[in-house]
Amino acid sequence: MPPVSAAAPLLCLVCRNRLGFSDGTARTLLCPAGHSFDAAKQGYFNFLVGKGTVFEADTADMVAARFDFLSAGHYRPLAGAVAELAAPVLSGGTAQNPGTVLDAGTGTGHYLRALLDRMAVDRTPTSAVGLDISKFALRRAARLNPEAVNLVCDVWQPLPVADGAADVVTVVFAPRNAGEFARVLRPGGRLIVVTPRPGHLGEIAGRAGMLGIDPAKDERLAASLEGHFSALSADNLDLPLLLAPDDVARLALMGPAGHHLDRGALASLAAALPPLTSVSARFRISVFEPRR
Repeated sequence: MPPVSAAAPLLCLVCRNRLGFSDGTARTLLCPAGHSFDAAKQGYFNFLVGKGTVFEADTADMVAARFDFLSAGHYRPLAGAVAELAAPVLSGGTAQNPGTVLDAGTGTGHYLRALLDRMAVDRTPTSAVGLDISKFALRRAARLNPEAVNLVCDVWQPLPVADGAADVVTVVFAPRNAGEFARVLRPGGRLIVVTPRPGHLGEIAGRAGMLGIDPAKDERLAASLEGHFSALSADNLDLPLLLAPDDVARLALMGPAGHHLDRGALASLAAALPPLTSVSARFRISVFEPRR
């Protein structure tokens, strides 16, 4: 059976016509002009064509660290909070016209999984598209969210989604293309953005070589969306964590600093840690509405 997201309003990369599944297996996307895209064996579609992307995708070991850390449930309350904010906007979906969520920077798919599970509780059909530039992440996401369409895609390029087709765009620790997000959201849709706050993981960030949090991050977020979105709400979420040494190492490796961290030094740090380390995770969840 095709996933619910067989109805997802996708656009052809070549001609920008609508894409649909060519058969009942959800393995080939085809447009009326005959351009087709086949799924990789792991279930995702690679929409990085031509020159691809200039951005550095997460590596296999970074993705593995994130998958294991998130699978352990450490950030489950964050995923639940995002899902609760999205659920009312998607609640009117029907089998013929499901609500659509675009998860930009879906990573391993854990946050989208929580949202889809939340909609399943209400038995609300939901069409989902997950985007990420890392094929290693999309291999995991496609297994975790088989009912979504998972696309290797550069968020800074024109998105392969029709105008006004999405009810919700979620962005959890990922880049934000304000113009494209505003284009694909319907009037009254919602952009939900999760960012870290100052002090996030402060107990281990310095020792583990993680990147610091810009104290002006909220101002930069507002400035990046200005002209396209109006702010509706912003809520803080603090999670006290008790992490084993391996999870401290995974937490460091799974973020952007993972591109540059010395793996040997990180292993040495983990070996020197106590059985449990107290860590404070500090998030801000901001909700925006597109300007029309």
